[in-house]
Amino acid sequence: MAKTKTIPYDSAEYLDTPEAIAAYLGDALASGNATEFQDALNVVARARGMSEIAKASGLGRENLYNALRSDAHPRFDTIQRVVSALGVKLTVQPAP
Repeated sequence: MAKTKTIPYDSAEYLDTPEAIAAYLGDALASGNATEFQDALNVVARARGMSEIAKASGLGRENLYNALRSDAHPRFDTIQRVVSALGVKLTVQPAP
């Protein structure tokens, strides 16, 4: 019997348009789970290139990696800078 060959799935490979990035981050934010949103920011930053996002956000590359670790607690200012560097924006609307 032949073995099935699998390859790891990486969401970052599919985040190639601003619309896909916005939808991905929007779904993570809608979950209400801060860690899930932070992990989504990490995936999107990897998709766009950590060096590019670090430069655009004014953060050091190592600081960006540290801020987006799932066990980190980044300041809101850091989140805002990363979101802006990604070319998307956070919005607020009334809850249903």
